[in-house]
Amino acid sequence: MTAFGAHLDRERKSSRGALRWKAAILTASLLLAGCTTVLEQTYGPPQTTAGAATPPPVDPEQARIGAQEHPRIVASFGGIYHDDKLEKTLARIVGRIVAASDDPSQSYRITILNTPTVNAFALPGGYLYVTRGLLALANDSSEVAAVIAHEMGHVTANHAMQRQNKARAAMIVSRVVTDVLQDGDAGQLALASSQRTLAAFSQQQELEADAIGVRTIGKAGYDPFAAARFLDLMGRFAAYKSAGSVQDKRPDFLASHPATPQRVDFAIRAARQFGAPGIGEVDRERYLQGIDGMLYGDDRSQGFVRGKNFYHPTLGVGFAVPSGFVLDNTADAVLATAPDGTALRFDGANLPTGTALPDYIASGWVNGLDRNSIQSFTVNGLEAASARAEAKGWVFRIAVIRVGPNATYRFIFANESDTPGLAQAATETVQSFRKLSPQEAAALKPLRVKLVTVRPGDTVDSLARRMNGVDRPTDLFRVLNDLKDGAPLKPGDTLKIISD
Repeated sequence: MTAFGAHLDRERKSSRGALRWKAAILTASLLLAGCTTVLEQTYGPPQTTAGAATPPPVDPEQARIGAQEHPRIVASFGGIYHDDKLEKTLARIVGRIVAASDDPSQSYRITILNTPTVNAFALPGGYLYVTRGLLALANDSSEVAAVIAHEMGHVTANHAMQRQNKARAAMIVSRVVTDVLQDGDAGQLALASSQRTLAAFSQQQELEADAIGVRTIGKAGYDPFAAARFLDLMGRFAAYKSAGSVQDKRPDFLASHPATPQRVDFAIRAARQFGAPGIGEVDRERYLQGIDGMLYGDDRSQGFVRGKNFYHPTLGVGFAVPSGFVLDNTADAVLATAPDGTALRFDGANLPTGTALPDYIASGWVNGLDRNSIQSFTVNGLEAASARAEAKGWVFRIAVIRVGPNATYRFIFANESDTPGLAQAATETVQSFRKLSPQEAAALKPLRVKLVTVRPGDTVDSLARRMNGVDRPTDLFRVLNDLKDGAPLKPGDTLKIISD
């Protein structure tokens, strides 16, 4: 969760409506403000003999859309990640595949997004994006090349504009159904047909981009089977995440690029046009050196989840959830869920200076509020207030805590029934909230990708024990290094671990 400056403004809007916490707790996705140092790379046509760049003409509409959406993309994915060594590694890969692409004259603007989400995508006008989460998961240059070449395929095939036009046609159908057709059954059939057409069109584009991507990396001399290999790895990572934590609802690569077995098979068939497995360069060691030391998970400005604890060194606060809860730090809030269905959202509250906490709770942003339940108390020396609400089949326990004149935070617990666990979890979590000492805040360090060399006698378990700050380290170690169950370690191999 970033510092609350961006989403505090949203509070004014939320006060106008009802609590919709089933969706809000599980699907938070807001635009953020702030980013790290901006340093993006642009790749395009070669220089002329006179040294002047000769960029090809760019469609004005595509350029306008890309330029308009770029700041929004950067903001919604936590800003831009800057790392000289990583950028040089990426530049080497991108330059090589641009030269081998269907249109080497196309210029691209590559941005590394500062988010642990595994994702890559393209905008019209040659805007390409890859997250540091995806770069941490990849194990060699050929895998990264496969992803970026896939996104370049969307650009060269003009998929974004085609999809926009198709979506516009579907929207027109929807309006016709809503405004013109009186036959409800006919209207539903028309809507379903347009939606199926759009879905099939999108899937067709993904397969086309897959084919372009495999062909491009093969021409560039990379392992053409890297696309299928990395699709399979992303599927395993998604399974690891969904099995052990609250799922981050920010879109990821597999959400928009479904890695079905048929699609992996398609990528393998495309790669076989170049030959049998084992051909092409993977460039593993040089790539791993490029990501050594890269940030993993949340950065300091977003706060850290450590087991059942959340610490935000920048804001100087922390709290713990009860046993059984699983924490997840998303872009705009900290979320958690428990086995009994209880869900938690922790974020910032926007109060006018001098507003009493009970008055804030009663100000209209809580639908179904039981005003008689509002009470004031203190938490570790901090002013606090709490209340109960019930609306639209949900029961809520709400607490707000003031840390300073311009810093107030809220906890919102929700369950479909007023279970004993709901009240107990709310009480335990709220009572654990506290200010961090300067020494505690300074001692909190982000996690990073680190390299280890396999020595004789090392095992998956022994190396996984060197990881910290992550859930189920053995499972994550296997996924990060693309190790199948039972696969032996080879002395001398370089592998990734996660540590602070």
